[in-house]
Amino acid sequence: MTDLHAPSRRELLLASGTLFAWAHLPKLARAEGRDPRFLTIVLRGALDGLATVAPAGDPDWVSLRGDNALTLDSKISALKLDDFFALNPAMPNLHRMFKANEAIVVHAAATPYRERSHFDGQDVLESGVEKPGATHTGWLNRLLVGLAPEDRVGSNGGRAFAVGPVTPLVVRGPAPVLSWWPRRVLPASDDTIVRLLDLYRHTDVNFARVLEGRRRLTAIAPAGSMEQRPVGQIASPDLAQLRAYFSDAVGTAAKFLAQPDGPRVGALALNGWDTHYNEGIATGWLAELLAALDGALAAVQDNMGPAWRETVVVLVTEFGRTARINGTNGTDHGTATVVLLAGGALKGGRVIADWPGLRAANLLENRDLKPTIDVRAVLKGLLKDHLRADDHALAADVFPGSDDVKPIAGLVASV
Repeated sequence: MTDLHAPSRRELLLASGTLFAWAHLPKLARAEGRDPRFLTIVLRGALDGLATVAPAGDPDWVSLRGDNALTLDSKISALKLDDFFALNPAMPNLHRMFKANEAIVVHAAATPYRERSHFDGQDVLESGVEKPGATHTGWLNRLLVGLAPEDRVGSNGGRAFAVGPVTPLVVRGPAPVLSWWPRRVLPASDDTIVRLLDLYRHTDVNFARVLEGRRRLTAIAPAGSMEQRPVGQIASPDLAQLRAYFSDAVGTAAKFLAQPDGPRVGALALNGWDTHYNEGIATGWLAELLAALDGALAAVQDNMGPAWRETVVVLVTEFGRTARINGTNGTDHGTATVVLLAGGALKGGRVIADWPGLRAANLLENRDLKPTIDVRAVLKGLLKDHLRADDHALAADVFPGSDDVKPIAGLVASV
């Protein structure tokens, strides 16, 4: 892995870690003559699922969001998925994959978490358990521990690399991981700074004071002295840099996963999805983020090469955003959102939804898209059919307490 390099403290602070499980090949998959790849991308900050995949066919959609409601007749028209749903126009690559049966949208999905704390929501999403703080390991790491191995993928299978001050919970645990991050880095988001503060208050008090001082100076800066930005947004982003960073981070993950002796399971986190104000649906901050993500998905497909046909990429976020636009042209913390799937191994070209409707009476607490699909059902379906994880292990170990959450079958074409 020639791209690994020794990190400076600045890189540790600013980079989003990209971690790969240097895993065993699943025994059953190898016996079937398959070599599956699986990449998880956590979109931290709570993605607005309604702005990403608009329910254009819902009769209450336009009245709910007004000029911000994407439709096929919008000034910047959405991309048609089926007779009811339409994709944000910033994502033509995902749309192309969808039309090629290589992408799936799962709508009105949520984890069991029903509060609105980013940290607790991310904890539930990445740990795979129903309550925050209940475990210190992630569902992806526990999956790897339980997969029956046929053979190690590479000679470095026993090594574990820990780069960066906070390893994403989804891959934390006893299974060894190899960590990498792009040389190109972006300024840290508010979410990252808060996480680092929590860490350094316990490990480096003096450095924590420096970080806290920076936050206070930012908070009391005179109006107009700093560019206003949504909470959680990466500071003063150069849009070309943003797109390059996403493509570098996600595209390099694909290069590792495509190698004959490389890892087969990976995970990474992309920050910046907390759009409390000036969200921008077809244009603006959210649109730029979605465009950067769309370019990153194209980079995965390009860099995977022939291995794309055995690849599944799953994009998940801790919760959604409010159904209505708030007074500052943004959205607040919500509940249900979308899960996006891409990859040549999918039985794609579908939107999977048990649509709850957008009338006020159908909204959760008169504010959120009501969840009708459990994110764990999506993940369990993928892990069972793509990586051949055992039903009992999925319910007892990977997602403990999820016996009543049945895997969604038929997501993968090879089944």
